[in-house]
Amino acid sequence: MTDGTTWLAEPQSIAFGGYYVVLARGLTPDELVGRLAEAVRGTTPGEVAVGEHTSDSLLEWMDDTYGDVYAAIGLRLGRTEDWTYAVAYGGWQGEFGLLTPLSRDGAHLCVLEFEEENGKPVPPQFEYAHDGRLLSACNLYLDGSWGSEEVEGDPATAPRLQELLTAAGLPDPELDDREVHRTALGVIERFFGLSLPKEPIVHGTLPAVVLESGFPKPARH
Repeated sequence: MTDGTTWLAEPQSIAFGGYYVVLARGLTPDELVGRLAEAVRGTTPGEVAVGEHTSDSLLEWMDDTYGDVYAAIGLRLGRTEDWTYAVAYGGWQGEFGLLTPLSRDGAHLCVLEFEEENGKPVPPQFEYAHDGRLLSACNLYLDGSWGSEEVEGDPATAPRLQELLTAAGLPDPELDDREVHRTALGVIERFFGLSLPKEPIVHGTLPAVVLESGFPKPARH
């Protein structure tokens, strides 16, 4: 049994600081890692497989290896139904550029991002692209606090998603931000058929990769 995405709205659902999750259809985990490496700002990083890890053990490995969990980007990888997913840890904040070009060659790519500890504050963000085209993107609060308060993207897709969010009562300034977050995620997951399993991500072990070029190199033993 798989889960949707609404559990991401729970406080500290994945790791301290928020979440950065990429869902892909039409890509293997290795292919998704390769494309995410392309999106890291600056030098394209190397990809180092580091075995299977829980969230905590990956962060511990990164801290022990680099001296600071924020000095590298860790990715835990998995598959559910026809979706491949990557969950980022460590210093992912602000490190990835636009991912729409990575949906080339017919791939589907969905990005869910929330810098929960950012003091500005930054609302949760969503982006969905297919075959090199942005289909939909918005801040999940839909309140104009960060960019547009409407869904942007493909004229055949974005307005349909906007209608569903409006039908769900969003934006609603009377609702708690977390409830708005959860409601918006629910609309998006149903519209695009998203699936993200909570149990293996929160409590299980998954194959992990570190994107290490541009960060301090680990000591080799």
